Amino acid sequence: MASSNGLKQDLGVVQGVGLLSTSLLGTGVFAVPAIVAQLSGNDSLWAWPLLIVLVFPIAIGFAALGQHFPNAGGAAHFVNLAFGPRLARVTRWLFLSVIPLGLPAALQIAAEFWAPFIGHNRVGILMVQLLTLVAIWLLGSRSAGSSASIQTGIAVLVVLLVAAIWWGGEINPTHIDWPALSTLSWPNTFDSLAVMFWCFVGLEAFAHLSTEFRNPERDFPRALMIGMLIAGIVYWGCTVAILQLNVYGSDIAPTSLLLSIVADLFGNEWIYWGACLIGYLACFASVNIYTQGFARLVWSQAAPGSRLGRLSRAQVPLSALSAVVLCSMVCCLLIYWLSLPLSTLIVYANGIFVLVYLLCMLAGCRLLKGRARLMAIIGSVLCCALLVMVGAKSLYALIMLAVLWWGLPHKSQQLAAE
Repeated sequence: MASSNGLKQDLGVVQGVGLLSTSLLGTGVFAVPAIVAQLSGNDSLWAWPLLIVLVFPIAIGFAALGQHFPNAGGAAHFVNLAFGPRLARVTRWLFLSVIPLGLPAALQIAAEFWAPFIGHNRVGILMVQLLTLVAIWLLGSRSAGSSASIQTGIAVLVVLLVAAIWWGGEINPTHIDWPALSTLSWPNTFDSLAVMFWCFVGLEAFAHLSTEFRNPERDFPRALMIGMLIAGIVYWGCTVAILQLNVYGSDIAPTSLLLSIVADLFGNEWIYWGACLIGYLACFASVNIYTQGFARLVWSQAAPGSRLGRLSRAQVPLSALSAVVLCSMVCCLLIYWLSLPLSTLIVYANGIFVLVYLLCMLAGCRLLKGRARLMAIIGSVLCCALLVMVGAKSLYALIMLAVLWWGLPHKSQQLAAE
């Protein structure tokens, strides 16, 4: 079945949960729990539930916007309805400005999981990045349901890996050392929250797929909330394992910590390689949903009748996807040539995501009613607080917003609303 805008509607709740949970877990599940454990120790046990509570209003806001105003334009579409086409165009370009930074960064992390097989060879790592983009293009040439089925399987593998670590480490939930709330170090906890928020970057990309659900009004918000909770539980489970096994103070890089735990617990080369493969697949899933989301945004904003505005026989925006993949390949090659560090790419991309969240929540304040509107208001306040917590790292996003606002032509074309 096809939606009114031509995209194929073949997503259900289970497939939606698979898409979102793998998007949220992505690269973060193999790095962030270790970083958080180093920052706040046992206090991080409370930090994860606190983060879920804080992100909950933002998730409700996205769920309500996707439920009542489903559109492949995602964030730009919501902003268009609330504030008009000019700010929507700025939002669209702001979101697309992540492509040269965020996608290559995620691809670099994904490619590192192949190091046990190919070694830490820069050329080999670059080839893995380019081949990953080719695989994403091939997968994206089919319907979203095809991606969802594969990513649901990846989500199950990640959950099983964490469960295996708990089993191998003989972790007993009743023996978890929860610190008393009165003893929490709030400065350390806030530092952890600033890092942990990036684990829930992915909600805005998921919004681009809202029109591809068989029943968007019912299934989209359910998939979003369930996927978010599953991701939160998995992150908390990883943190518990790192704390209980007392490995977070080691010299091992955060991205390799869970893999080293697997190697120590099971002492089997095949299991270690399997964990590396799961790590790569989790990263692949995250990059995939972002790439598909970018493609749908480009397609939804393309001029009617243009090549980028066409759908393939499989009812997917293949031309737009090809443009996004090609741009990502060029950026990967340029970053390789300039030898830009991964941390630089991530720092600049992070502020963009928070700002896009803020614009969506502000749009929700105008478009939504009742409890959903209240959640959008709370979400707006939380996004502003996060920008303050991030500090100077958010200046790039604010500068980009100002440049786009004043630099884009004042004559705006109305965004596709239906």
